Amino acid sequence: MDSYSGRKADRFLLWVDAVGGYLVCLGDEVTLGQPVGSKGVDIPILGDLSSRHARIWRDGGGYLIEAIREVRVDDRLVRRVALLGERSRIQLGDGVKLLFRRPHALSATARLDFVSRHRTEPSADAVLLMADSCVLGPKLHSHVVCRDWPREVVLYRHDDELYCRSKGVVQIDGLRREGRSLIARNSRIVGDRFSFSLEQV
Repeated sequence: MDSYSGRKADRFLLWVDAVGGYLVCLGDEVTLGQPVGSKGVDIPILGDLSSRHARIWRDGGGYLIEAIREVRVDDRLVRRVALLGERSRIQLGDGVKLLFRRPHALSATARLDFVSRHRTEPSADAVLLMADSCVLGPKLHSHVVCRDWPREVVLYRHDDELYCRSKGVVQIDGLRREGRSLIARNSRIVGDRFSFSLEQV
């Protein structure tokens, strides 16, 4: 794998009403570290970390983590690169702890949950490493579990554009839509007993 170019990945914040906020990264590779410096990082974490502490990337259907500074996966020190499995425990430095998950068997999208009290900047409850699709809904295998929603809503990528798909009628930025709809990185989506917003980072 070539060394990381330093270009920040396409990202947005996903605000799900009455559920939480999520940092969504669309790049195939992301860096994690302190939110300092001119280049910045894709996943800026407020904690005792290096400005570029680790890198995660998708390799086919799997994920790898590269230790730029001290990284442990499942309590083992990563000398260079380690494979991330379902529910791998990641520790960056002395105290930043994350749980790596692949909730949906049919999607390569992964989720990083904070185990420690740390958060991203701007603050988010978790990070979504979005590959092809991201499922929001009431089922436990959803990437974002929304217990009170009547059905699933799927965000997915096609030709570098972002789309929303749901059964029934939704309003996207105040306009009535059905089925598949193109959405922007600053859209507001409202449906029957659910609503969420995107905010470009």
